[in-house]
Amino acid sequence: MGLLAVSAFAGDAALDALLKGVEARYNRAKTLQVLFHEDYTPPGRAKRTESGRLTLRKPGKMRWDYDQPRGKLFVSDGKYLWLYTALDNRAEKMKLKESDDMRAPLAFLLGKLDFQKEFRNLKAKPEGSGMRITAEPKTDNLPYSAVEFVVDAERHIKVVKVTGFDRSTLEFHFEEEKVDPALDAKSFQFQAPKGAQIVEAGQ
Repeated sequence: MGLLAVSAFAGDAALDALLKGVEARYNRAKTLQVLFHEDYTPPGRAKRTESGRLTLRKPGKMRWDYDQPRGKLFVSDGKYLWLYTALDNRAEKMKLKESDDMRAPLAFLLGKLDFQKEFRNLKAKPEGSGMRITAEPKTDNLPYSAVEFVVDAERHIKVVKVTGFDRSTLEFHFEEEKVDPALDAKSFQFQAPKGAQIVEAGQ
């Protein structure tokens, strides 16, 4: 199977070095901005494709501005998540810790990235000029059962694929990554458009 195709443990120096390299890159960053392309495939249904720009600010803040569909917005202020859809002028509010949204796994980038702490059964195999890392969450109370990361030779995360317990998949492709861009803190505070319907999750 080779060193990189077995679970991570102390003797697996190659996989450990790969993970540490990715961690070092992203743990140095205070803010991050990327363009994303998102494919969501529910079980037994057609794939849905969306795209836009993702900005992250540590600790705990993220903002997804969608170009497709235009006007869709997903914001975390570190405590709450807001999902706004322009088509029906509706915003859903939920607690970050209670969210079952499939974007939630990317929240690990908002703190100190530690693969060994967050995941188990870590494995990696070559893919093109980079590597594909596969893992499972260490806790069972998350809305997904597996996650995959494709990293390039410079340790940029290019792809994140999340598999839900219902076999749905959410795959993100990232490009034009910018590390530590200047970001306005107010952009992570959701401002409801005029006349928007506000709905509390679970109500």
